[in-house]
Amino acid sequence: MSVRVDWRQSVALTGTVIKYLAVAMLVPLGIGLLYGEDTVVFLISIGIAITLGVAIEQASDSHELGPREALLFVGLSWGAVAVIGAIPYVIAGYGTESALGEPVNALFESMSGFTTTGATATDEISFARHSHALLMWRQLTQWLGGMGIIVLMVAILPEAAVNGAQLIESEAPGPELQKLTPKIAETARLLWLFYLGFTVLYILILLGLHYTGYAPNMDAYNAVAHGFTTLPTGGFSPQAESIAYFSPAVQWAVIPFMLIAGMNFALFYLLLQDEYAAFLQDRELQAYLGANAGVAVILWGLLFTGSAPPLELGGITQGALENSLRQATFQIASLLNSTGYATSDFAQWGNTAQGVLLFAMFIGGSAGSTGGGIKIVRWLVVFKSIRRQLFTTSHPSAVKPVRLGGQVIDEDVINAIYGFTLLYLLTFGIATVFLLLDAGRVGLDLTVFEALSASLATIGNIGPGFGFLGPFGTYELFPETSKLLMIFLMWIGRLEIIPVFVLFTGAFWNE
Repeated sequence: MSVRVDWRQSVALTGTVIKYLAVAMLVPLGIGLLYGEDTVVFLISIGIAITLGVAIEQASDSHELGPREALLFVGLSWGAVAVIGAIPYVIAGYGTESALGEPVNALFESMSGFTTTGATATDEISFARHSHALLMWRQLTQWLGGMGIIVLMVAILPEAAVNGAQLIESEAPGPELQKLTPKIAETARLLWLFYLGFTVLYILILLGLHYTGYAPNMDAYNAVAHGFTTLPTGGFSPQAESIAYFSPAVQWAVIPFMLIAGMNFALFYLLLQDEYAAFLQDRELQAYLGANAGVAVILWGLLFTGSAPPLELGGITQGALENSLRQATFQIASLLNSTGYATSDFAQWGNTAQGVLLFAMFIGGSAGSTGGGIKIVRWLVVFKSIRRQLFTTSHPSAVKPVRLGGQVIDEDVINAIYGFTLLYLLTFGIATVFLLLDAGRVGLDLTVFEALSASLATIGNIGPGFGFLGPFGTYELFPETSKLLMIFLMWIGRLEIIPVFVLFTGAFWNE
């Protein structure tokens, strides 16, 4: 018997997501009014989003989704919000020479925002070229995408909450989201409250630094703008110099919040329950903090001993103790969990230092965090299962389950992790080859290292790469075919590959 996917239900609920995205556009609309800017861009965008959303909602009256309909809905929703999110860029750039106004560049910027990648397709990010409203929309897309569009929908929409467990599992298909409360909608709301709370706290700290004189450039606009992109591990900044634009005090203040963003947000529920020991004993948290500290120490040693070229940053040479420690700690915290902020142009550092950064980009944040990449917990399971395999090879009769934090990991989960990791690395490799070939087709001088970093930075939702793709660089030079591939990589990277790839299989559409 063949059972077909009822795509109409998935499409209808996608229309609901599009409709409510118009509500988020009220934020940049208000910013435009505050700064006395032309608000027609967002008035038109809001009208388009509502009209399309309401029209698409009519595809079905039912919101009951099966497992496959949930997968389709999640994939469609993330693609749809990127398309709708690109509309303000296209309208703002209409009739101008703005690179951001070109449809492919606009879609690249929007997908990069919602997937919290932080890669940009233009080198014209400045208040001289774009309005405060448009740049704030660019920031806001990352905050909306950070904890997850679908998690937000489950938290606030009754029709989504009905299928909440399936939807959240489809959006975050890796290690299972810990259910904090009996109802999944309550869990979704709790996660978003943690997310919102840390964002507000972070903004208040930045404002405190500004008003006490430690951060003269960190005004209210910049504080809110960076609040929207730090906790989601996004990396966008309205300043072309990223966090290097601000004082060392700001840079030190950003580091702990980047680390928090890469932690499993479910762990903070343990703190609310006064279960401090369980929080500190979490194996993934220990590995995550240990990886950050260990790789940062290695990079600090390279910078402090002069293995990277000495760069003048704020009048302090790269070899200075505080400066090299800050640069190393900041960049590892930023790249390991895929934030993508920068305090210096690490594309100018030595090859060894850049190699350390590339290694950090492969690690990823924790499961249940806003960080991207392969994720710490997967690496833990892979290494433990390899160790198990080595042991059972010499002791064939031994029964040795893989344990993490005292719990036995199911063999199906281990196989799924191996499958994901292999598919991730395979996709990354094929994309790298395509980027090299496509660059050669148009005469773009792209090195293997730059192609590797471009592929990894987009599928890992990291943002900056190396060479001309460095932290102050741009993806604008790539041909449109390469940009479309990287848009796809950002999309599948955010949904952890399998929920998107499965949509292209015959088995998905016919049981």
